[in-house]
Amino acid sequence: MDDGTELSLTIAQIVQRLKGSHLHSQIERQAKECLHQPEIKLESLKEDVRSFLKTSGWERKLQNAVYRELHVQLPPSHPAAPPEHLKEPLAYMRKAQASWEKRVLKSLNSMSTELEVPLARMRPAAEQRELASKWNEMGTDEPDLSRFRPVYAPKDFLEVLISLRNPNHDRSEDISARSHWGLIQVPLNVRDIPQLRQAYSELSLTTGQLGIDDHAHIHPVLEEQDSAAAQQYSRQGCPTGLRADLWALILNCTNQPQDVMHYEQLMAGVIQHDLLVDNLIYKDVKLTASNDDYYFVFEDFLYQVLLCFSRDTAVLDHFKYNSATPPKSYIQGKTGDEESAVVYPPNGVILFHGFSMYVAPLCFLYNEPSKLYSVFREMYIRYFFRLHAISSSPSGIVSLCLQFERLLQTHLPQLFYHLRQIGAQPLRIAFKWMVRAFSGYLSTDQLLLLWDRILGYDSLEVVAVLAASVFAFRAENLMEVTSLASAEAVLADLSTLKVMPLIQIFLFATAI
Repeated sequence: MDDGTELSLTIAQIVQRLKGSHLHSQIERQAKECLHQPEIKLESLKEDVRSFLKTSGWERKLQNAVYRELHVQLPPSHPAAPPEHLKEPLAYMRKAQASWEKRVLKSLNSMSTELEVPLARMRPAAEQRELASKWNEMGTDEPDLSRFRPVYAPKDFLEVLISLRNPNHDRSEDISARSHWGLIQVPLNVRDIPQLRQAYSELSLTTGQLGIDDHAHIHPVLEEQDSAAAQQYSRQGCPTGLRADLWALILNCTNQPQDVMHYEQLMAGVIQHDLLVDNLIYKDVKLTASNDDYYFVFEDFLYQVLLCFSRDTAVLDHFKYNSATPPKSYIQGKTGDEESAVVYPPNGVILFHGFSMYVAPLCFLYNEPSKLYSVFREMYIRYFFRLHAISSSPSGIVSLCLQFERLLQTHLPQLFYHLRQIGAQPLRIAFKWMVRAFSGYLSTDQLLLLWDRILGYDSLEVVAVLAASVFAFRAENLMEVTSLASAEAVLADLSTLKVMPLIQIFLFATAI
């Protein structure tokens, strides 16, 4: 397709999506109401209405909505391309993802059968009243979760990624033996340091960074309410006092009355129905955030957000551009009858061990549950879903793993070879950091500085760069270790690390 056709297709898709939105009806109403104003003249009606919408701030709201759609919609493709190609262009990736989904769903169904706990049930009236009364203090509840186990942990997922192979790739074509040092053996294009320097020029050693340089320039982006400008600004870090508003602006989370109402409807759904996955949510929060020095105080918020998230069918929209497919279960007694198949859980996302750590850092920024929920959901459907789906996306976990290994192999070959020889493959250590975007491993102030850049560059690539930077920083100690256990001990505590100096030095001071 040429550029003109591509642009026309993109515009048509965005117009179609915005037509049914609440914003469209608001703008339409404002345009009708402004016709009664004396400055609107019949002979220049179109220009006058446009001018009114611009001065009253509606044009900016529309621009932000369009900007958001550009981030979450499918990239333009050939009109004849089948839907599965839009989700993931590589057949072997699609096959691996489908096979992994079957395993995960089988594990969930087995749990339901073994424990004799239904996937979903209506709560009795007394139980509904009890849950509604303690909605804000669910952390005080101590249900018996000993029988429940996470459906999978990151290390299970890593084994699947390690086994990935492209059946059409002739490995004898690889230029050097170094290609085989790492665990990820798929041929994807990932950026090397010269390309990263170009892409992340705002992180150069000569550019001021908030979180390092207190005098870094504070731009009046919040006054302008411009999502694109806020995104560009956050590349150099967000001031602590403005971060919550800047992130909400970048993600176009406006927390309108309809958003609050949507959250309340989800909450009502939680109170009415009990799902098997609720136990997995409780278990995950208890195993992770509840034991974390930074996040244990947010236990109630985490239950509220994750329970509502599991019921939110609006999340299903992101499967149009996610290589994953929402899992389906059958209404009791109708197994195999496709007409009785329903998406389960309703949002199509089965939690893994550590999932609640995607929400925990956001609790530092938002204390209003509906706003916290909106921001988390948007962060998930833009970024976090890529960390637990098999795909060829540059921000997908496969590319991040490959990029991490390539950066280490190319720039710290002695370290990589040493760790490999002692059975301490670097990816086995770094994978747990990357799959959680470092949540729970860095101190919160440093984690938020990292997530500023994820939002600013609209990419998770910086996660792989940081993982490589940590190994570079601890290289001297790591060269002394003689086992996987001792390598893990050297890298066990990342809470004292300063994220931005590490990334800057690795990207811009490494000899190439």
